[in-house]
Amino acid sequence: MAIQRRRFLAVAGSGVAAGFAGCAAVSDGNGDEGDGGPAISGESITLTTTTSTYDTGLLDEVNLSFEERYGVGVETVSEGTGAALEHARNGDSDVVMVHARSLEDEFIEDGYGVNRRDLMFNDFVVVGESDDPAGISGAEEITEAFEEIAATESTFLSRGDESGTHTKELEIWDAAGVDEFGEWYQERGQGMGEVLSQTNQGGGYTLADRGTYLSMQSDIDLEILVEGPIEGGPELLANPYGIVAVNPAVHENVEYDLAMAYIGYLTSVEGQKIIAEYAVDGEQLFFPEALAEEPNFQQYVPEDWERTTDD
Repeated sequence: MAIQRRRFLAVAGSGVAAGFAGCAAVSDGNGDEGDGGPAISGESITLTTTTSTYDTGLLDEVNLSFEERYGVGVETVSEGTGAALEHARNGDSDVVMVHARSLEDEFIEDGYGVNRRDLMFNDFVVVGESDDPAGISGAEEITEAFEEIAATESTFLSRGDESGTHTKELEIWDAAGVDEFGEWYQERGQGMGEVLSQTNQGGGYTLADRGTYLSMQSDIDLEILVEGPIEGGPELLANPYGIVAVNPAVHENVEYDLAMAYIGYLTSVEGQKIIAEYAVDGEQLFFPEALAEEPNFQQYVPEDWERTTDD
């Protein structure tokens, strides 16, 4: 989907001002605040997000519900996490939904994102053909599985697109101590759905998010060989998603109030219920994470930020 570049403010230096928090009150369509009918009409926001949220069909479900309630259109651009955040840095989107916390933290630390919220999670899995030439099926540690793939020089298809999945894959190779790659390692520069299709056609292994795999399971002959934490696998394969508003102090053109309305809706009881109930062939693809009896306040700021106090 083509994106029209928007006008934005030039930012001097590496630090930029933090944006204001909050969301404008919504009206009932008659100029009064209330909860009767659509709050805003004739407006739209641009969401940049990962291919996994788009390919699974989840966004069709949640965006339609948001649009029907508030009369606000959602223009969705699906790419890898890196590209989605880059468009937001350039002022080409109003809100970002991605799944690479290290890249989200950098986005916030650089001043481009505000009001981050935990949204949902699933996990990553290693999939491949049933013959499993590297013998990784049922491996308890993902690092051991990656070591065996490298040692046997079994074909591995990488997203290679700076997406959240690619970022996680590189993290695993690093943890496994694998730093030399031969012809067996193939970077495709494609989205998750396309890489799964290519793995199905040509053989080999790939790292996939569970949601996209399940949404395509009936059309491919790949099996889950290494499970993630949802099915008792290693925590290193956890796959949390966050949602972040683009900072209006950096890009004055962004639809900040509408972005916050969208974030508020997806993290509300209603939005989280839609996420929890979304399934393909009876399989739940994502698990809501915004609502908790004991909120995780660390979600709002980069993970390495610490509170300091004066003695």
